[in-house]
Amino acid sequence: MTLSTWTTAQPAAGLGAADGSRFDASVRHEISQLVDGYKKDAAAYSPATAVLWERIFTSLEGGKLTRPRLVRLGYDAFKPQPRQEQPQHHGAGHRVVLLGCAFELLHTSLLMHDDVIDRDFTRRGRRTLSAQYRDDALAAGQRVPDAEHAGHSAAIIAGDLLLAAAISLALRAGSSLAQAGAIERSFQLAIQNAGAGELEDLLYSLDHSPAKVQDVLRMEELKTASYSFRFPLQTGALLAGASPAEAAALADIGGQLGVAYQLIDDVLGTFGDPSTTGKSVDSDLREGKSTILTALAAEQPEFGESLKLLRTHTATLTSLRSALAAADAEPLARQLAKELCDSALYSARRLDLPEAVSAQLKNFATLILTRGA
Repeated sequence: MTLSTWTTAQPAAGLGAADGSRFDASVRHEISQLVDGYKKDAAAYSPATAVLWERIFTSLEGGKLTRPRLVRLGYDAFKPQPRQEQPQHHGAGHRVVLLGCAFELLHTSLLMHDDVIDRDFTRRGRRTLSAQYRDDALAAGQRVPDAEHAGHSAAIIAGDLLLAAAISLALRAGSSLAQAGAIERSFQLAIQNAGAGELEDLLYSLDHSPAKVQDVLRMEELKTASYSFRFPLQTGALLAGASPAEAAALADIGGQLGVAYQLIDDVLGTFGDPSTTGKSVDSDLREGKSTILTALAAEQPEFGESLKLLRTHTATLTSLRSALAAADAEPLARQLAKELCDSALYSARRLDLPEAVSAQLKNFATLILTRGA
């Protein structure tokens, strides 16, 4: 679920470099203050939970703030001009920061739960929170299975705490506004969609036949594109006072870009360079995940047989990767991603968005399609 589209040096959407840096700094400061508050509160009733919050903060550090920036992009798309500003927009900048932080906490929460589901103890070369508690248990003399269980259990707890904090922030961001209910609904849908996509991903991995292309596209829209692209843009637009129809139109653009991002992520997860992407090229195949690559290749009967052999441990990852290559799965997936980006940009032009917002969406599409190049 990770996104690496922006580097930390790039300014927030629609802003100059100085304003973008200030926005990023405001988000990081707000997250730091929030976690510090939770840590101090926990110290009074549970020192162990105070330590947990300290480790949670380590997991939050260094994030690229993609989702907060998309919240800001959605806001910038529909914010009133200075001469049109109404009283409800005074202090809007802090509301944007709060809403951006809410999505950043949600993202980290979902990553922690995802590590449990995937039984991972590293993410992009770093030890996860699960690994820290696993190692504590090993140092205390626990057996490996028990230590790993302890690590994953701590990650579930941490993810739950972050999820609760994220919901609280989203509610604060919309508090007292006419659109508060719509913002809350949008944020809740982000959570619900992510959960639905994760469940479908899990169930597809248990099936001996790979999911069909349309099923994979729907799953990837739910699991990643919705909470990472669609709803940050939508809630940002709602915060600016956009109509439900306007916010939904921008959200649809985000949904297409988000699915395109995930399609390229699938490609890099099988054919990418781990030293560049930080992603394993074996884990998706080993776990039997249904990706756009397997869905496209499965339209050829011989590939379905190769996948079944892998799942019964009578084939190798190398042979399966070769079968994917022979089916032209990578170029087909890249072409599908390009079509989604082209469609998103066409829709953006029809919305008549501010020039800076349109430029940032175009930049997004370019970065998505050239990732790992």
